[in-house]
Amino acid sequence: MKQRTIGNHEVSAIGLGLMGMSEFYGASDRKQSLSVIHHALDHGVNLLDTADMYGSGHNEELLGEALRGHRHQAFVCTKFGVMRGEGGSFDGINGRPEYVRQQAEGSLLRLGIDTIDLYYQHRVDPETLIEDTVGEMSRLVEEGKVRYLGMSEAAPATLRRAHAIHPISALQTEYSLWTRDPETELLGITSELGITFVAYSPLGRGFLSGAIKTVDDLAENDFRRHNPRFQGENFQKNLELVAQVEALAASKGVTPAQLALAWILAKAPHAVAIPGTRKVRRLDENAAAADLDLSAEEVAALDAVLPFGATAGLRYPEASMQTLNR
Repeated sequence: MKQRTIGNHEVSAIGLGLMGMSEFYGASDRKQSLSVIHHALDHGVNLLDTADMYGSGHNEELLGEALRGHRHQAFVCTKFGVMRGEGGSFDGINGRPEYVRQQAEGSLLRLGIDTIDLYYQHRVDPETLIEDTVGEMSRLVEEGKVRYLGMSEAAPATLRRAHAIHPISALQTEYSLWTRDPETELLGITSELGITFVAYSPLGRGFLSGAIKTVDDLAENDFRRHNPRFQGENFQKNLELVAQVEALAASKGVTPAQLALAWILAKAPHAVAIPGTRKVRRLDENAAAADLDLSAEEVAALDAVLPFGATAGLRYPEASMQTLNR
């Protein structure tokens, strides 16, 4: 597995997002999930991404179980900031210092570790000064409870303010062939500041893999059914775009997912990608993309197939869009 860096640590260029093992993408199997995590670690995929809100703590507990006897193999990333309530309700965004500390202590317990390698603010709290939030996060670093700090879906100005308080080692934001927004400012700013760019949903929530042909391919409780890009005319238009990615992949003898992941690594040498999966074969397929080198002509061809703004529909429902780029 090719390596890139977060802070002073080497991490796999292709990581593993764990969210779907607990929530949002239909039913999952605990035993199978543990097997996938162990397979990832044994094959050099050490960048593991979770959050306290995934399954309201379940995802961190799952990773904690997987880490027993394997902690030395993993670079553990988790997040705070999205509050969950009774029955899994979403209760807003919180960046207050006391909440930062409370959630970090809870994450350490659920993960069963002494130090979180990378601790992200999941979403920016507009009611709390970023200086106050990052100030408390920096104290966790001083105490040895956190190694590096990260932000997620932060606006450029907010990222600069946070970085002035304490070095921000990673920015996690959605980035893929069908979500190219970071190319306007964020890729440049992170490169300038020496911040690793972590691309989440690098396969367009599975759409770019070519495996989703109809909404009926999604479980009844899959949150993508409520995502604008998976609905009505948007779905059909996006299928046509993905068909062109599939054709380019076939001409190169690789899968659409591999081509989409290799494109991210080619676009930004300081970027890593964290596709999620619950299957070993998909993990191996995704990991192999790290060894796929694209020529400038191949990158340009993909850019032309899915230019900025080509994807139909918002990337989240309107209410969730309000929490982004703050």
